Amino acid sequence: MIKKVQILKTPGCTSCAKAMVLVKKIKKEEKLSFKIQELDISKHPDLLQKYQIMVSPGIVIDGKLEFVGMPNERKLREKLIK
Repeated sequence: MIKKVQILKTPGCTSCAKAMVLVKKIKKEEKLSFKIQELDISKHPDLLQKYQIMVSPGIVIDGKLEFVGMPNERKLREKLIK
């Protein structure tokens, strides 16, 4: 069961906001109970160094970078309900 989803964002990123809405939507529709954390990677250079993303958002599920850029809803849903 998934415990935590992190959205790695950058300031002013519209895709990051859409990704957050999508994660919350899937969580609600599937009645999932993981924690969602939104992190500005410009304020967390350690995360940028760890995950080495060049495009935001980055979506980290339980410590593993699963998506870079805006994810496909079906693929994201599959990852979150595993």
